[in-house]
Amino acid sequence: MSATRSGYATTSERGLRWDSVPMRLWQKAKRLGVWDPAAIDLTVDRQHWSGFNDEEREFILRTVALFQAGEEAVTIDLLPLIETIAAEGRIEEEMYLTSFLWEEAKHVDLFRRWLDEVPEVRHDLSGYITPSYEVLFADELPRSMNALRTDRSPEAQIRASTTYNMIIEGVLAETGYHGFRESALENNLLPGLMEGITLVARDESRHIRYGVYLLNRLIATTPGGWDVMNQRMNELLGHAMGVVGEFWEHFDPDDGPFGQTMPKFLAFASTMFDRRMRVLERDRGKALADIEEATLADIAAEA
Repeated sequence: MSATRSGYATTSERGLRWDSVPMRLWQKAKRLGVWDPAAIDLTVDRQHWSGFNDEEREFILRTVALFQAGEEAVTIDLLPLIETIAAEGRIEEEMYLTSFLWEEAKHVDLFRRWLDEVPEVRHDLSGYITPSYEVLFADELPRSMNALRTDRSPEAQIRASTTYNMIIEGVLAETGYHGFRESALENNLLPGLMEGITLVARDESRHIRYGVYLLNRLIATTPGGWDVMNQRMNELLGHAMGVVGEFWEHFDPDDGPFGQTMPKFLAFASTMFDRRMRVLERDRGKALADIEEATLADIAAEA
């Protein structure tokens, strides 16, 4: 039997909650998230690529392949969360999540376009996928997200959001983008790709901000919610650090291409993890209204 609708929030006295966290993020997404990967000039990137040595090319290609696979995975796996939020009637969050999904798809566009037009890669890149990466992106991420199709409990949402927003985006993606951007910017390399990654990172900052807000909201209203989140973090953090370690098995960890090192990557990943946890700990035990106020202040500070 098809589902029915009992009314419309936006034509009721409720209207839209313009000052809510998701609507503030929606406004930022409309203002900052509208950019086109096809408009980025890759002419200089092609010139730089032709001058790289084999190790430098391997470093870049391995990195971009992991970005590409990861962006495809998060694009595919976000839908169950959107469906869950929609089923709860959270129109402001659903509106924001439409931009979230569109932005993830745009990131897929960016990296595939770069691979096609700069190194002109046509061969299979799946050999760059390492064991820890496979565990996170091919197992844990789709399993925790797809679980929402049959279990929309707060606990299931906490596990899904911790996996997607805190570990995949908040630790791995931010570490990768930071390290790669640092490598290229310090050496004045690949301006087209760097322009794209800067825009991607700006999008991802909104995604992570929403994820932290979602977790805070769920934890505040779910007995034992903090323990569910903390357990999931502990289950996945080792795999996230494993992705970094396995990447560096192919390069000198203390003297890698473009001045990068494995300790720098690991330190940044740990910093990102600690930063997310500090926000969750700051808001632990707060009322929903206080969580909303604190998050709005965070968003305003980033503007």
